Amino acid sequence: MAATNETIIAETLGRAPDRSANLGAWQFARWRQFIGSYELPALIDPVFVVHVGGKPDTRLWEADHWSNSRSIPGCATIVPNGCRTGWRIDGELDVVTVSVPLAQLGSQSALDHFKQMRFAFADPLGIALTRQILSELYGEQTPERTSYIGTLLDALKAHTLRGPAPTGEALFPSADFSAYRIHQIMNDIQTHPEHEHSLEALSAQAGLTPSHFCRVFKRATGATPHQYVMKARLDRARDLLGQSDLSVAQVAEMTGFTSQSHFTRAFRQYAGHTPSGWRHTIQ
Repeated sequence: MAATNETIIAETLGRAPDRSANLGAWQFARWRQFIGSYELPALIDPVFVVHVGGKPDTRLWEADHWSNSRSIPGCATIVPNGCRTGWRIDGELDVVTVSVPLAQLGSQSALDHFKQMRFAFADPLGIALTRQILSELYGEQTPERTSYIGTLLDALKAHTLRGPAPTGEALFPSADFSAYRIHQIMNDIQTHPEHEHSLEALSAQAGLTPSHFCRVFKRATGATPHQYVMKARLDRARDLLGQSDLSVAQVAEMTGFTSQSHFTRAFRQYAGHTPSGWRHTIQ
């Protein structure tokens, strides 16, 4: 049997897709697996990937280092065919892949769209279509539902082949549920966890009331804004403790904690050890 994207991915992950659907030569598949770092062999066809859940910090291997940018739930990625890729998950992988047959990339713009790696970009319409198809695949399969899934897949196929719109960022919705704005806020927190990131400032950045922002943010990440900020700070603190000779007080200050005692209490809950105790366990 000839290899396909799905057989290559299944062999790499050691399991079949959680759900899948076909539209002619196109294939839509959801992959869920607890995994660390792994290398994906070159694929037969380009693939449009949507990060739908799981670990909110996925990195791409870039030449000799892990990418500074990260994929979070709500991001899209394009992987060209013939391109080996390295990934760091360190938790649950939960993505949807849409394999795009090379033979159907007829126009030059479609070919250009899929010939280069694009990691962790915003595509609100593509992501919304993907999520809706996914939810339908878990329902009872009636003739009406099957027809609806086919229509959604046709829409996703047309959107995917169209490529990026020339108007760029103007297409990002300004409405409350803007995936782009939430994505930017999450990246800001991960890049600078030591900043204050007050609920008032974050909700203003999203253009929402604080209570509405909390609901939208938790649906997107599975955590409240405060929990997400604390997790980002503690992840950064763990890296600093393991990779530097900074004192515990310095690490606490550099990661935005108001005091060393607050940092120690939070880190003990996070890692099961005090910061000093955890540092000794890895030496």
